[in-house]
Amino acid sequence: MKQMYPKNGRVILHVDMNSFYASVEMAYDPLLKGKPLAIAGNVEERRGIIITCSYEARSKGVKTTMPLWEAKRLCPDLIIKKPNFERYRKASLAMFEFLKTYTSVVEPVSVDEGYMDITDCFEQGAPIEIAKEIQSRLYEQLKLPCSIGIAPNKFLAKMASDMKKPMGITILRKRDVEHILWPLSVGQMHGVGSKTAEKLNGIAIHSIGDLANGNEVQLKTLLGINGERLKQRANGIDPRPVDPDSISDFKSIGNSTTLPRDSTDLNEIYEVIKRLADSVASRIKRKNMLTSNVQLTIRYSDRQTVTRSRKLNNPIESEEDIYRKALYLWKQHWNEEPVRLIGVTAQDLVEKGEAYKQLDLFSYEKDAKKEPLLRVIDSLMQKYGENIVKKGIPRSEQGSLGDNNHGTSFEKDFLSDINNKKDSQT
Repeated sequence: MKQMYPKNGRVILHVDMNSFYASVEMAYDPLLKGKPLAIAGNVEERRGIIITCSYEARSKGVKTTMPLWEAKRLCPDLIIKKPNFERYRKASLAMFEFLKTYTSVVEPVSVDEGYMDITDCFEQGAPIEIAKEIQSRLYEQLKLPCSIGIAPNKFLAKMASDMKKPMGITILRKRDVEHILWPLSVGQMHGVGSKTAEKLNGIAIHSIGDLANGNEVQLKTLLGINGERLKQRANGIDPRPVDPDSISDFKSIGNSTTLPRDSTDLNEIYEVIKRLADSVASRIKRKNMLTSNVQLTIRYSDRQTVTRSRKLNNPIESEEDIYRKALYLWKQHWNEEPVRLIGVTAQDLVEKGEAYKQLDLFSYEKDAKKEPLLRVIDSLMQKYGENIVKKGIPRSEQGSLGDNNHGTSFEKDFLSDINNKKDSQT
């Protein structure tokens, strides 16, 4: 069986759950199986859009992010359910626990997909046999369908899992790249969004093959280091390992909301900012984090979006502090035009244990009232020098959160839950 595995390379699986939220609802209520089902927000409000839908609904033209009114027009018998995130979280945790029965090298990348490195799993069978067993057992035990990509690296595994849905298994080798991937449009490539595809089209790169053979200097000028990286991926090169610890890498926590109607009503807007600040504060507290950068997003009625942030001297966590900083940004940058969407984000996160509060001229007296620090600090400075009280976050620790920025707020919370569970088991 070992001969079925590469001598020097790796065997990576990308497991992608099919229409996950809808599938979880069908597993919970078997009467929904085979029917057009959509998971969506509030029907009465403008933000009511399709989060995901079953393949029966997709066959009628219903798509993710489609407004509810349009989905109902295309599919009058569409069944609509509000999202039950706790139910999805439990199903996802169960799914990843199942994957770990095959190998400990499992990297969740969102609530419904992850990578597995099965290079050392040759005693369990050939890669295709393992994939078939995973797919079959996930459906039998959890009633959840999935598609699986098998490849020598993460990029190719991800591309492979997208090729056959639902319940597909696809093998994609490096030797297949030229005749399978290269003819595809560059917009179909994982890692290339619509804006990037537009830029690439502007320099006559329309297919993945064009990108693979593109001028490296030109690509770097256009897209920076990402241009080089995308060219490598287009050639089937991706050295990234499957990293179970990457789920602990968070840079920001934020929430945004679309207003029921475009508004210039300051009372309404301030209430929205307050609600968003409260939500962000509760989430960073739950993760035992502090933020030293608050960001405000304003989207106007013409969809022009403005994002502004404020770097803070002292890390904060309270609802009041985050609200006050977001409100300051609002007053500085709102142009008095009607607003469609508002977002509040806590950035540059750091764990509480790694943070040192700056005791400057403005906060020193206030802090001293809360805690008898004056005498202690004075004694420490006399004994150990003025630098004993550090300002801000130690530079060497600022990068400890890593460079990844995962998905939606629900997915970030879910990935954090996975990480906490992992830590409690070690």
